[in-house]
Order: sequence, then C-alpha cells, then structure tokens
Amino acid sequence: MHRTFLILLALPAPALAQMDHSTMNMTTPTTGMSQSMDLSALTGKAFDRAFLSMMIPHHQAAVAMSQAVLGTRDPKVKAWATAIIKDQNREIAQMNTLLKSYGGVDSKMVGMMKAMTGDMVGSVRSASNKERAYVQGMTLHHADAIDMANLALQKSQNLSVLKLARDITRAQAGEIYDFKAYLLR
Repeated sequence: MHRTFLILLALPAPALAQMDHSTMNMTTPTTGMSQSMDLSALTGKAFDRAFLSMMIPHHQAAVAMSQAVLGTRDPKVKAWATAIIKDQNREIAQMNTLLKSYGGVDSKMVGMMKAMTGDMVGSVRSASNKERAYVQGMTLHHADAIDMANLALQKSQNLSVLKLARDITRAQAGEIYDFKAYLLR
C-alpha cells in the first residue's frame, strides 16, 4: 500500500500545525478540505514533475521558517535552522535543474503547495515560544516531506529523483528524531 500525501488548500497554518499528519491520505477526504490532489494517481514523468514542483515550495517554506528563528539564543535551534537553510536551498537548486528536463515547474502544483503551507512563518513569529513553535512546526513539515519522498521512492523511475527522495527521507527523519528529543526535554 502506498503512503500518500494530501495537498490541502485554504487551510490556515495554525490548523495545519495542529492536524494529525499521520492519518493524511490523498484518497481519503478530510473534514474542512476544499480540494485535494492525488499524487499517487500520477506515473512516469508526470509524477516526477509534480513531485519536484511541489517539493520546491515545500522546501522554500522550511527555509522561510528557519530564517525566522536565526536570531534565537538557543544554539540547537539556530544550528538546525542554519543547516536546513543550507541543505534545502541546495536541494531546491537541484530540483530546479531536474525540472528543466520536464519542461519546468508545474505551476498548478506549486500553487497548491504554497496554499497548503500557508503562513508558517507567521505562526512561528507570533508564538510566545518561537523556538518550540519552530521545532514543532518543522517536525510536522518534515513528516510531510518524508511522506512525499517515500511516494517518490515507490513511483519514480528517474535515478536522480530517487536519490533526492532517499536523501530527503534520510536527512529529515534524523532531524525529526532530534526535534522530538528536544521537545521532550
């Protein structure tokens, strides 16, 4: 059975942060969703183009959230934010290069992902404990990226996309572990 990812439109960022992302499934309607996109229904180059087109704004949201906490006094959070900015900007450049062979980004997928990620930066900035809000938000954000990457590992037939998906899964699963440890202290 495929692990799948639900693209949510018009969902406010605080609601997104409070959702139980472990139950998200692209083929299962969720209350309050105005529209969904089923990545699992795509194959071949159409899948790869959609995956890459969605992952770029997803990464951009993580970069923006990370930039919002760079001024923190918490050395762990600052180190994570700095590493996420570096790693995800590198992967964004890689995805843009890969997308050239697919005719460029799919603007519909980009728009859907941007609508889903909403104002995650605003949610962090407005929190009373910005560091904790960032780590909680990033935990969920990474979990969604891993779901998408796992689907790519199952469906893609492009070695470059498969390697990217593997790298995303490995790096972000490790970061989720660190984030959870931080939140439990």
